[in-house]
Amino acid sequence: MDFGIDFKDAELLDEAFTHASYVNEHPREHLKYYERIEFLGDAVMQLCVSEYLYRRYPGMPEGKLSRLRAAMVCEDSFSKFAKECNFDEYIRLGKGEEKANARQRPALLCDIFEAFIGALYQDQGKKIVESFIAKVVFPKLDLGWFDHLLDHKTELQELLQEKGEVTITYDEVKNLGPEHNRMYTMTVSADGKVLGKGNGHSKKEAEQAAANVALKTLK
Repeated sequence: MDFGIDFKDAELLDEAFTHASYVNEHPREHLKYYERIEFLGDAVMQLCVSEYLYRRYPGMPEGKLSRLRAAMVCEDSFSKFAKECNFDEYIRLGKGEEKANARQRPALLCDIFEAFIGALYQDQGKKIVESFIAKVVFPKLDLGWFDHLLDHKTELQELLQEKGEVTITYDEVKNLGPEHNRMYTMTVSADGKVLGKGNGHSKKEAEQAAANVALKTLK
């Protein structure tokens, strides 16, 4: 994946992708490894994600914002982002860690992603970091990675009622399959106009899916 980023200080990038085991095997090169710059990257990600969620979900209470942020800035998410960016290919490891297949370890991939963010922040500033994570991280909200933490119905209601009262209805279109594995299709309408259609294994799940489709259409 090419992000069109050219580091002014290549040593920062090297530091972000260098493991302590590699440094220990190359003592004469006086190298730095990623842990300090990872510390910075973690703080930068917390801030950028917090600001984005605060703007995107103006009606979401603090508790839900905190849970959503925690899901986005956790080891599991960061390791997946790192793999998607092919960061695992560039990690400099010592021979022992290489044999142990450390470059596929989620904890290390998470650390490397944070270290890259820290390096990018130091090299080019917060706006470039925001541009990068707008391509890599934020789209996952629309792809449904964190839907289990979101209430699309409430968000849609708040959006539609910004300019006054609107009658919002959810209607079942069809349901298919056996009772133990039934798939429901629901539509959501505002003042009689259909805005979205969604599927789910329960009516509530299908309603949330329909609301999410409507939100994407309206935005």
